[in-house]
Amino acid sequence: MSRRRKAEEAGPPRAAKKVRTLSRQNLSLAWSTVRGRKGGFAAALIAVAVGSAVITACGVLLETGARSGVAAERYRGAAVVVGARQAMPVAGDADPRLPERARLPAGTVAKVAAVEGVQSAVGDVSVRMAVLKGGSVLDGPSVYGHGWSASVLAPFSLRSGTGPRSDGDVVLDTDLAERAGVGAGGTVTLVTGSVPRSYRVSGVAEPAAPLDRQSAVFFTDGQAARLYGSSGQIDAVGVLAAKGVGAGELATRIGKAVPGVVTATGDDRGDVETPDVGRMRSFVIEVASAFGATMVLLVVIVVAGTLALSVEQRRRELALLRAVGATPRQVLRMIGGEAVLVGGIGALLGAVPGVLLAVLLHTAFTAAGALPSGFSLVVTPLPVLAALLICVTAARIGGRLAARRAAKVSAVEALGDTAVEPKRLGRVRLALGLALVPAGLAAAVVLPVVLPGESAIDGAASSALVLVIAVALLGPRLFGGIAALLGRRPGGVTRFLALAGAGARARRLSAATTPLIMGVTMASAQLFSAATLAATAHDQATGGVLADRVVTSEGPGISPDLAGTLRAVPGVRAVGPVARTSVILVWPDGDGVQYRVSTAQGVDPAAVPDTMDLDVLRGDLGGLTGSAVALSRLAAGTVGADVGGTVDVRLGDGAVEKAEVVAVYENGLGFGDVTLPHNVVLAHTTDHLDEWLLVRSDRGTDLSAALKAYPTLRVSDAAAVTAAPTDGGGGAISLVLNAVLLGYLAIAVVNTLVMATISRVREFALLRLVGLRTGQVRSMMRHEAALIVSCAVVVGTVAALPSLIGMSYAIRHSVIPTVPPLVYLGIVLAAAAIAWPAVMLPTRLALRPPPAEAMASPE
Repeated sequence: MSRRRKAEEAGPPRAAKKVRTLSRQNLSLAWSTVRGRKGGFAAALIAVAVGSAVITACGVLLETGARSGVAAERYRGAAVVVGARQAMPVAGDADPRLPERARLPAGTVAKVAAVEGVQSAVGDVSVRMAVLKGGSVLDGPSVYGHGWSASVLAPFSLRSGTGPRSDGDVVLDTDLAERAGVGAGGTVTLVTGSVPRSYRVSGVAEPAAPLDRQSAVFFTDGQAARLYGSSGQIDAVGVLAAKGVGAGELATRIGKAVPGVVTATGDDRGDVETPDVGRMRSFVIEVASAFGATMVLLVVIVVAGTLALSVEQRRRELALLRAVGATPRQVLRMIGGEAVLVGGIGALLGAVPGVLLAVLLHTAFTAAGALPSGFSLVVTPLPVLAALLICVTAARIGGRLAARRAAKVSAVEALGDTAVEPKRLGRVRLALGLALVPAGLAAAVVLPVVLPGESAIDGAASSALVLVIAVALLGPRLFGGIAALLGRRPGGVTRFLALAGAGARARRLSAATTPLIMGVTMASAQLFSAATLAATAHDQATGGVLADRVVTSEGPGISPDLAGTLRAVPGVRAVGPVARTSVILVWPDGDGVQYRVSTAQGVDPAAVPDTMDLDVLRGDLGGLTGSAVALSRLAAGTVGADVGGTVDVRLGDGAVEKAEVVAVYENGLGFGDVTLPHNVVLAHTTDHLDEWLLVRSDRGTDLSAALKAYPTLRVSDAAAVTAAPTDGGGGAISLVLNAVLLGYLAIAVVNTLVMATISRVREFALLRLVGLRTGQVRSMMRHEAALIVSCAVVVGTVAALPSLIGMSYAIRHSVIPTVPPLVYLGIVLAAAAIAWPAVMLPTRLALRPPPAEAMASPE
């Protein structure tokens, strides 16, 4: 029987089995390729591993903010702690934390005590104060005064003396008594507000566990209530459970029986005891989320670029595969399998360093005051799994994009195209890059003019990233054009070879230089935008203070009635009290609402003309009484309110006020975006104290006699007024995170430049074989390194400049941003210090083998 007959009887040929990217067969092939080219995949592995470490660290911090907490100290003995809601509920969004303590009605104690399973319920108040020792404020944790009945919530046990029996008696915790150098029967001077008073120490009490975040002073319940100042209100209710009743069960009963309260058990009791813990938790969640999102985008860009460079260096190998019969789909699958392996292995290698980085960041956050002591780090597999998924996805995307051209060309064309890089960019890539350039410029130039408020700043800030992506897409065209332009000038042989090589290898040069450009751009944008904000705030604060003297406090604050005392001093023309807080502005947005947490101040409108210049643009601050508010230009534009309109204001303790806008002013960065009547702010702050007293007086007026009775107060000049905080105290955190971001980019720069340089062993050998000396090759690479640094600095600066100009215009109506020369010089030197060794050291290694041996080595 003939072969043809047998084939006919056998029927039609079976379809080849479809091989998927993640199939065992394809992954086995990809693994053999990775093993055979360890050096070629090392750079991609490093990029993924470092990216995985940073993403893992962000995930650990995010989970820590969401799930961790601090143990209660004074409420350690309470099964359940009942408090007011310390957040503003927002449907479909994170609930912003209230900046001041929200209080409970004093009648809540009786309601809680009536719940089944409650053994006793104790109301607690906290009064911030200072301890004087030798005429100076005692260092150490913040000191709070409480009623003696609340001592059972820790519990505190008397070690000497008795509990307070009269309004002149106090009990100190053991650590505070030791630091103050007093014992039972002694005398201690306590400062409440700015008023000092001597008390007899009736006893010293020891808590069940040491107090790390606070010190405790106990008064009689009546004296504590008088010092507290909020009649008919309390901070919280501590609940002791009846025998056999669980804390969780009791909390559920109380929540049902007493609507509108928040019940806390376990470590959540610490949030009620110290509201700052909840605010810090929200801050960490917000920062970790925003920074993590930025890092995910950077990791995708860097990993994709590194894999693109790796694939570009394998064009000869891929061309050979196409020539021997590999289909485009097979090439894509092979590279996809390699990307999955490199992404997975790299992500796993970065897991442990990521946890260690999270520990370092946690330490930095705690040292900067963004996290309280005792706020433990939460480490679970979830951040590692998230980093694994993100890194594998980034690697697959990068590998597929880089392999598209190699897979699509025909076999003959592929072999003929390996010697020289293609001159043309893909149509989609070119069109997208060209479209992003005007989009980035429009975001920087048009949005700050068209959009109001913070939208203008955010729009301008996005410009830098858009232009960096455009540079990454148009890089080969850009660097080829620069090399051609510089090549027109006469120069030596090595300079000519460097420029000719840069033009011929524009794709590789672009892929290697893009991380450095990104680093210069982001460093410039971050540092100079922060410098512009800080300089503007400083100028507004210093230029806006009309008072010649400022009264400040080394203690908790300034008693509100002191302003009247100073007004009676001969020669004093005006005294302007200033109370600071934060508020939440709320405005409608479609079917929902938007909100903005803003710094605020409370002022006396009668004293403002003589003590403070807010640079009023519209309206009149004289109408700042009752339910009135003045907004900065940025805040008014953000919420869409103007003079005569109204805006919903959530005051510091959550009280709602629908306020009429009576003025719009410019100096919001210096004094706060929201200005309210002084009495309104004081009534809704935790301590009911002033930050400063701005005093306008005649020359030679002496305030010392009037302030002699207040040892914690100091008189300074106008420079004592500091600008309103614009970042919630997170300036140090911003510097730390920017350092991590720029550090990742620095590693990516070194990684890609070393990878691009070390792969040119055969090129260097060929140059030496045709007559170039080793020194001339090094000289050529010095010219190329200088070209890389120069291009990165110039292009990175140009990419950041529109964003900085737009932000500066949106912030202060000036197109000139604040650019400290030494900081910019530091960016330039850092770029050179990173890139130069990353080019020259691999060049030395690549020149070690003899030319003939290097030409015979595998690619």
